[in-house]
Amino acid sequence: MNKREDTPKDRGCLVAVIFFILGLGTLLPWNFFMTASMYFNNRLNTSEWSNGTITTRTEYYFNNWMTLLSQLPLLVFTLLNSILYQWISERMRIAGSLVVILLLFILTAALVKVPMEEDRFFSVTMATIWFINSFGAVLQGSLFGLVGLLPQRYSAIFMSGQGLAGTFAALAMIFAIASEADSESAALGYFITPCVGTFITLISYMLLPKLAFARFYLDSKSKSYELEPSIQLLPTGILTKLPTV
Repeated sequence: MNKREDTPKDRGCLVAVIFFILGLGTLLPWNFFMTASMYFNNRLNTSEWSNGTITTRTEYYFNNWMTLLSQLPLLVFTLLNSILYQWISERMRIAGSLVVILLLFILTAALVKVPMEEDRFFSVTMATIWFINSFGAVLQGSLFGLVGLLPQRYSAIFMSGQGLAGTFAALAMIFAIASEADSESAALGYFITPCVGTFITLISYMLLPKLAFARFYLDSKSKSYELEPSIQLLPTGILTKLPTV
């Protein structure tokens, strides 16, 4: 009997929905962070009156540093992820990255209401950008490996979720401008929304192994990967004597 006949069904398209959420959750946080660039520039590049003249403070070139410190860790940690998978389990890489990103956005949202010296705020923000993109690279690379174990249409669903993340961020900016909200209130919305989205993404990932359809593909693939090294360790003479099925 063909093995395909025993494949469980994706009841209610729950696995498809979960991978759509996972795709959305990989890019939604960073897209919302970039949308708040006006808030960061307003908080850093301020000017003050002194003896009737305007004194401009330090120019931080926030957008330039944000671009550099977001792209560099994406490159480095995407490469490192191809090595990390040998020692760190998939569950730890994905769930751990989501938890760290969630904590970083909670910190960023809290700092909106915390007065801070500009130099210190700039340093904290740059460190946050670095770590968000570092863990984001590990998360995205690990999820691409995970969705690759399922039928091809799930990869398309996953990437559709990623595409929608940018649309949500753009709509959020339009609504913030239309409502004429101040930069601080808008920034709170930009940072709280990814917190909610990341939490939902984490819950969705934890539910994935409980679904029979996902378990069928993930378990069978992991067993085949475990079998390959053991076969390679067998002497060539023994392999020739193994019965054929």
